[in-house]
Amino acid sequence: MRKENSDLYRLIRLSYPWRRRMALGVLLSVVVILANIALLALSGWFITAMALAGLGLLQLEFFAPAAAIRGLAVLRTVARYLERLVTHDATFGLLSELRVWLFRRLEPLAPARLQDFRDGDVLARFKADIESLGNFYLKVMVPVCAAAIASVALVIALAIFSPAVAVIEVVALALAGVVVPLVVQRIGARHGASVASERAQMQAGSTDLIRGLGELQIAGAVADRAARLMAISEKLVAAQRRLTWGAAIGNALSGVIGQLAVLATFVILFAMPGQAGPAAPYAVMLVFAVMAGGEIVASLPGAFAALSVTRAAAARIFVITDLTPAVQFKDCPDEVVTPPAKFDVSFRNVTMRYQPGGPVVLDNLSFDLPQGRRLALSGPSGSGKTTIIDLLQHFWEPEAGEILIGGENLRDLPEDMLRKLIAVVGQHTHLFNASIRDNLRLVRPDASDDELWPALSQAAMADEVRGMPAGLDTMVGELGAYLSGGQARRIAIARAFLSDAPIVILDEPTEGLDTANAARVWAAIGRLVENRTAIVISHQERGRLAASGEATGSSGLRKQPSTDLTLSAPFRGEHFLR
Repeated sequence: MRKENSDLYRLIRLSYPWRRRMALGVLLSVVVILANIALLALSGWFITAMALAGLGLLQLEFFAPAAAIRGLAVLRTVARYLERLVTHDATFGLLSELRVWLFRRLEPLAPARLQDFRDGDVLARFKADIESLGNFYLKVMVPVCAAAIASVALVIALAIFSPAVAVIEVVALALAGVVVPLVVQRIGARHGASVASERAQMQAGSTDLIRGLGELQIAGAVADRAARLMAISEKLVAAQRRLTWGAAIGNALSGVIGQLAVLATFVILFAMPGQAGPAAPYAVMLVFAVMAGGEIVASLPGAFAALSVTRAAAARIFVITDLTPAVQFKDCPDEVVTPPAKFDVSFRNVTMRYQPGGPVVLDNLSFDLPQGRRLALSGPSGSGKTTIIDLLQHFWEPEAGEILIGGENLRDLPEDMLRKLIAVVGQHTHLFNASIRDNLRLVRPDASDDELWPALSQAAMADEVRGMPAGLDTMVGELGAYLSGGQARRIAIARAFLSDAPIVILDEPTEGLDTANAARVWAAIGRLVENRTAIVISHQERGRLAASGEATGSSGLRKQPSTDLTLSAPFRGEHFLR
């Protein structure tokens, strides 16, 4: 099976929970198509029969066909409304299901397996590519399935009245509904892949530009990045234009084939003797039926053009979801595993490299950090500081050795339990575009306002939040854009207070802050780390001294025993902190 077909098969399997609603949408679409064909055909028969009745050539009881025409018009309208309602509801439901499905597969991959992907690229797969997968049902499955069913029904109905006309319609439907769409799809396959690729680059580039706008302005590189985005945008528009042109040409060819079918039907029917008089209404009815039959395949060229984009999007999605997580957590409920009784941290002969055969980052590292003690790590970039905290959070598996919390190996702890044991406050505070309340409740969804305010007070943020017009309902913006850097860090610290985690990791918590904000943050951190096991990371001498309790506003840190380790790459040896 070709890979793109395999991807589509997997996509159809993902749609399985919505199969009944999706089938109902296809059925309603078939009803709409057939009602429209029947309405036009019956109208042609009725008008012709009325004309002949007026000339005295035909006797006609017109109440029944008139009522049928009205009924078909009402049926088409109601069915069209219900079809739009059901298909769009199924599409939105499928989109939500796909987003949840993708998130569940991304979450075990982060951060180890996602480090080779740009943030904007992951976002593009989560947003634009998932939308393309969701549109697979609305723009591809519904038109194709409805066309197949309606085509069979129309050909059978035509064969009852005229086998010759049925043959003409079979040829027309095969050309306009199969050959032309396949040609459009084959021509547009490359352009569809380009649309998916350029759209992802556009999303990634825009994300990078927005998030790094301050740094780019300082470096004077905004114009260069904007020019790159404009070039990507032009490529995207060009690919979309070529794809649209292909669909438009396909629609035009299908229309021409449909008109040729109408002409052939007209010639066959009215060139045959005996079609005048009473038989004329039926001949007109068949001509109109063939004319309306073009609606069955009218949307297929566009559907097959959209299929190329869907295939490319599916390939991009499955590339990332097929990755194997770097770590495997114990698959059992928290209540089955007894949590550690103590919260000391131990590294035992840990060796770590990120790629097989790659450079060693940690070489036979051992250290003990007793409960309630603080470890300050310093050293240049690449010396292994981040590796230590990533291993402690079980983002990676060490090549050799073991890591213990309270004597329990990390491999034996369920993920939810481990996440509750560790709180992280870093230089990049992750805040969602939601209210302060919602951002705090990430660690405790059931926390009441009476529990949120003490955490904010401990983080020296309560007075500022009370001074905001919306209070806890204040929106923080994307990544906390509506807050200052110090406020965002203190929201993260309040979240750590609320989590009540016994182990705290502080990763450059005051990086980029001015002296006043840094003092407030260190004062809050001093309260946070009291009686907790803490690891403070800094690659600068100033940050290391602050972590040791020598910085202004860090008096709370002085109360807690601490040890400093200066790392070099690779960090090796034994360090037992007593």
